[in-house]
Amino acid sequence: MTRDHYIPFNKEFLLEQQLATFSNDHKKVDNYKKLFDIIEHYYHYEAFNLNRKLKQNYALFDPDLSQHEKERFRGKSDFSVFKETLLKVLDHSNYTRIDKETLDKALKDSDLIGLDLAIDFNAFKDYELYVRGEHKAKEKVTKFFFWKKEVEIEYYDRVMVYLNYSDADYLKEKKVKLKGIPFEPGSIALKIFKRVPKNDLETIFPNAIPKMSMTDKLLLWIPAIFGGISLLSAKVIPALVGMYRAYQTGEAIDLLNSKTSLNQGLIALGILSAYLFRQYNNYVNKKIRYSKMLSDSLYFKNLGNNSGAFYSLLNSSEEEVMKETILVYSFLDKSEKPLSAEELDSQIEFWFLSELNTDLDFDVKDALSKLKNLGLGIETNGKWEVVSLEKALVQIDALWDGVFDYN
Repeated sequence: MTRDHYIPFNKEFLLEQQLATFSNDHKKVDNYKKLFDIIEHYYHYEAFNLNRKLKQNYALFDPDLSQHEKERFRGKSDFSVFKETLLKVLDHSNYTRIDKETLDKALKDSDLIGLDLAIDFNAFKDYELYVRGEHKAKEKVTKFFFWKKEVEIEYYDRVMVYLNYSDADYLKEKKVKLKGIPFEPGSIALKIFKRVPKNDLETIFPNAIPKMSMTDKLLLWIPAIFGGISLLSAKVIPALVGMYRAYQTGEAIDLLNSKTSLNQGLIALGILSAYLFRQYNNYVNKKIRYSKMLSDSLYFKNLGNNSGAFYSLLNSSEEEVMKETILVYSFLDKSEKPLSAEELDSQIEFWFLSELNTDLDFDVKDALSKLKNLGLGIETNGKWEVVSLEKALVQIDALWDGVFDYN
């Protein structure tokens, strides 16, 4: 699995871990908590502004709004501003974009359902997938009829799919079939899911249609063709030809042998038909499993749709930004000398690995930039240090007091 920026621990836990180093100094512990409490409120205020900006610039493309509601946002919703803001929130939330190669691999492979899914990408003017966090789990999958095998499946903890639907004229020109999928041409759909298999990413597309895999087709048609021809040529056809010739020449028909051959052929054909039915039934069962996976995703795994997805993203963004700020401030505060970004990055990543058995790629540059914007981080000749805790409290209090300045 790749190392990503996502920190798989909540901010309260990380703060307690940092406070443990000076737990006997009750005043310092209390001041630390006050500092990060105000910082958290400040970040929440920033998230509120981002949410308002997102909603206003998304409204014209929101499939959940009526045409009457959208009219109020004519000239106010700007697609470029919406996309730029969305990407900013995704970056702060430590989501990364899935590249085309990874998506193509997911379309070819399938860990759980064993189905090929057809997706008409002409339906979308643009589509993007963003993921965050990975983990592995043991699952039992059916292999070769009734044999079940335990395999290790890789999952994404979070997946956001961005679908910018094509306009009506383009859909008509390309003869795109989207029957049964409620959508509005030209709209933008956003969906967030949890715990999605890496090799089953295509299941979250709303227009994914199950089709027989090449293996399913071969197992169905090869025995049907060769078995059918073999049985007909060896048993049924010779018996029928013999009976017809005897009838034509007026000879006595050997009913016993003819009936025996016919019965044997028909029994064999019945067995072949049962086998073919079983193979087709396997395919139907796969479709049922796919439908169940889809319903589970929509009901149990779905965390937000369209404008409702903003709240999930912004909550993640606040959480990640807060965790990064706690770590860079506390590590620099505990350091006896100023540190370069590389030294700080190395220390934090080593701490995660040694103390929490977690290998991650800490985004130190982004974290230091946020610390500097708060007025708590100071860079001198490439070395970083923080203002003292007492000064930090004064600085962050002044920053918060200046948010609503009506004088």
